[in-house]
Amino acid sequence: MVEVLDFDVALKLGDFSLEIADQVPLDGITALLGPSGCGKTTLLRILAGLEGGGTGHVAIDGDTWLDSARGVFVAPHRRGVGHVFQDARLFPHLSVMGNLHYADRRSRRAGNAVAFNDVVEALDLSPLLARWPASLSGGERQRVAIARAVLSRPRILLMDEPLSALDMRRKASILPYIELLPQRFSIPIVYVTHAVEEASRLASRMIVMDEGRKLAAGPVRALLERLDLQPATGHFEAGVVLDATVTDHDPQFHLTHLDCHGQAIAMPQADLDIGATARIRIRARDVALARSRPQDISIRNVLEGRISEIAEEKDTAFAETLVDIGGAGVRARITRASVADLRLKPGEPVYALVKSISFDRRAF
Repeated sequence: MVEVLDFDVALKLGDFSLEIADQVPLDGITALLGPSGCGKTTLLRILAGLEGGGTGHVAIDGDTWLDSARGVFVAPHRRGVGHVFQDARLFPHLSVMGNLHYADRRSRRAGNAVAFNDVVEALDLSPLLARWPASLSGGERQRVAIARAVLSRPRILLMDEPLSALDMRRKASILPYIELLPQRFSIPIVYVTHAVEEASRLASRMIVMDEGRKLAAGPVRALLERLDLQPATGHFEAGVVLDATVTDHDPQFHLTHLDCHGQAIAMPQADLDIGATARIRIRARDVALARSRPQDISIRNVLEGRISEIAEEKDTAFAETLVDIGGAGVRARITRASVADLRLKPGEPVYALVKSISFDRRAF
């Protein structure tokens, strides 16, 4: 049985109120997703014990950290929580080695058997050990901050938008490091973000929040297919995540071919073995729909399916559609005029058209 972080908390801060309950499996990465100001960071602070005004209860694997009814409040340093903030918060008077040794020395008696050299290797920090925080780039500082949090040997790692201050290139370079942490060090992660692309890349489970409440919780793939959650998950990066199997590579044109529920997909060449599973993200804005299979077209991916849902946005030009391609859903953001002209409705057969170049090459 998978252990859980169980919480049911409430907090009133001026005009803002937070009321949320859930059970987070202590396994892999759980994303807290929602717009800025919805309460994600406040919830994380309550879980960490950094916000003392919360009421309710918080327990991890049967150990109670907060029970306001019984007057129980475990201090932050006794909870065994690792915390990575938006800014690295490294000790400026210590080198990278000194920052890491500080966490290592303080937690050597903790039950989590994390080795110093393993963490340095996993975060690729050997070239940085002698340097000072002021000389590091933003991405390097965050890698050091993540390593220091792991070396505190926590029972759970809380990450509060750790990549929000980085540009896209540096963000993409750090995501693979975070992705491997739960498996390599057996540390579950709760990851706060407002970026769908980060949640879809990293997490297997997600909690969607808005205005201090939980709108939905469950597997990332299932929630990204839900059209009703779009006000909280956002329009521009809305889409789905699919699992596909690598079938072959085309070295001449630098393409990788995949099979997704019996349908062929081509994407820019990826360094994946034949037979490997690729996690691909298809954005709704990158999908067009056709009532018949198009001919003589540059778009490489033509996926056959049926309309399963249409959500027209009144007082706008847009509509969201969900297409079942035989066991998985693909979202398409089109105009309401297109819905009318093509006479689209649930159950109708359609073809979802996806450009190969639209795939996020870092989403697998």
